[in-house]
Amino acid sequence: MKPAPFRYHRARDVHGTTRLLAELGEDAKVIAGGQSLVAMMNFRLARPRHLVDIGALRELDHLGVGPDGALRIGALTTHHTVETAPDEMLGTGFSVLRRAMGWIGHLPIRTRGTVGGSIAHADATAEWCLLAVALGARLRVAGPGGQRLLPAEEFFLGPYTSVLEPDELLTEIVFPRPAPYAALTEFAERKGDFALVSAVVDLDIVEGRVRGGRVGLGGVAPVPVRVPAAEAVLAGGGSFAECAAVAAAAVDPPDDAGGSTAYRRQLVRALVERACTEAAEATERREAGRR
Repeated sequence: MKPAPFRYHRARDVHGTTRLLAELGEDAKVIAGGQSLVAMMNFRLARPRHLVDIGALRELDHLGVGPDGALRIGALTTHHTVETAPDEMLGTGFSVLRRAMGWIGHLPIRTRGTVGGSIAHADATAEWCLLAVALGARLRVAGPGGQRLLPAEEFFLGPYTSVLEPDELLTEIVFPRPAPYAALTEFAERKGDFALVSAVVDLDIVEGRVRGGRVGLGGVAPVPVRVPAAEAVLAGGGSFAECAAVAAAAVDPPDDAGGSTAYRRQLVRALVERACTEAAEATERREAGRR
């Protein structure tokens, strides 16, 4: 199929883009890599009357760790750029992001798809949405009236729905602190498919011992979620298996064609324990690198 008719606009700067979006209103859609939007337009699941192409806004294509230790990723940075970023650009404390990119679709998708586009699309199963929530990212948004910096946990409202106003543009993703002991894992029917369930674990390890951590899940709710009950198990010295069991019991996944609620809970249990183990193994890799 082909998309419904639309008018094409090519953006030249961020301020001009937000002013244009304000003029066009809800009939406009922003396109970056187009890996999600174009498919939806072809199936006529999305029918924007105006398409605003921000691909030329090179100021939104950047990646690096600043003096404050925070990692800043421009909205137009591609998944593949993160996947292939050297340590001096990404920082060893954010290598979980590099490893997570292998779960996103296939290489052509990662080459064209953008970090900001994935997050703005607000798919609850998307890896970047889950990483942003689980690792406490801040999302910089520009509008005609200026900028605002939002916690990722407040950004997502529901399936494909976020707090972005029609005249706003996601410009940057900020991970404020390193996550050297973190891992993402997921399950899909086929490699490259959307995940049925995904899990991110970010362990707090001091002198080789787990003192706590963050546990995030995708595919179990309309938005990516953290699981405080499972995090409490880690903070209390519980085992990874106990943490995983509590995480599975704490969520109420959907029952649909992809799998039953009980099946998804089994996936949660297996994936959280696996992510905990992989995150802990990062400790061993870092210690081996120091020797």
